[in-house]
Amino acid sequence: MNAVIDTDAPSSPLRVAPHSTHKFKLLLRREFWEHKGGFFWAPIWAGAISLVLTLMALVVGEVSMRKAIASGGNMQVNGVDVSVNGLDLGMLTSKMDADSARNLAGGIDLASLTSSLWPMVVLGFVVFFFCLGSLYDERKDRSVLFWKSLPLSDRDTVLSKAASALLVAPTLAVAAAIASMFGFLALVSVFVLFHHGNPYALIWGPGSPLKVAVSMIALIPVYALWALPTVGWLMLCSAWARSKPFLWAILVPVFSGILISWFNLMNVFHLNDGWYWKNIVFRGLFSVFPGTWYASSSMQGAMSMKVDDPGDLANAIQIGKSWAVFGSAELWIGALAGAAMIYAAIRLRRWRDDN
Repeated sequence: MNAVIDTDAPSSPLRVAPHSTHKFKLLLRREFWEHKGGFFWAPIWAGAISLVLTLMALVVGEVSMRKAIASGGNMQVNGVDVSVNGLDLGMLTSKMDADSARNLAGGIDLASLTSSLWPMVVLGFVVFFFCLGSLYDERKDRSVLFWKSLPLSDRDTVLSKAASALLVAPTLAVAAAIASMFGFLALVSVFVLFHHGNPYALIWGPGSPLKVAVSMIALIPVYALWALPTVGWLMLCSAWARSKPFLWAILVPVFSGILISWFNLMNVFHLNDGWYWKNIVFRGLFSVFPGTWYASSSMQGAMSMKVDDPGDLANAIQIGKSWAVFGSAELWIGALAGAAMIYAAIRLRRWRDDN
């Protein structure tokens, strides 16, 4: 009996293994959704609190000035009587000379940077505790057994966590910082309009908000490389510690620094104890906080300049100068050390068994 083959029947679709980049994107999404509170909401709330405090300061200043005007035109600033005969910002603009305009532009850029600091400070804490629990928490709640049952390599899993800390979290924090900066400028513009001033002439024209925003975006690759030693160390402790990874991450470098200082061990290498505390302890624990690269020796030349007014100060802390750190051995040695510790964390995750 001959079998009849129906050639018109639909054939089953071919099963194609997903590309490795597709798996990596899914792992990044997993990290984002599991830590959405820290990566996404924490910088937004920090920026919102900054704007609320700015609004409160403007309201308090407005009320104080109106009380001073109502009581005869005198108010106290740091114990000094200041005469107030009404506040017309439009009149101030018309009588401003070139030096005053330059100082105003520097002051606005400095205030814009200050208003964006809160999300960036929160970023340091979010990345620190995310890395510390990244490989320990999945062993603690046994979810590592589920994830290891999937066709996902330890390399992709650990690298997705590192990329979340070094790229995803700072990108979201920078976006929140830029939104916070423009929110601050909008609040000040409303205040200027309320006092018969021109926001373009007083705020948006003299200041350089777009330049500041682009400089902040340019910080992301600097942060990714500078934070690598701290991210690598914290992930290594997270993969290695059976309990209390926070204590291990802090106590090992601090106690080693105390012993080295006690016995003057750095004298063997003709170095002082401060070198160890700055380049090992500080770099290993606090590099996840944005701006810590300004403390490096390679940045001292770029930052050394005469500061006489807010304009000079704004130029001195210009974020674009952070790219000077790319030319330092300090950055690349730390990045190599961080990459080596992340590789060790991958190996530890493969063989670690707490059962």
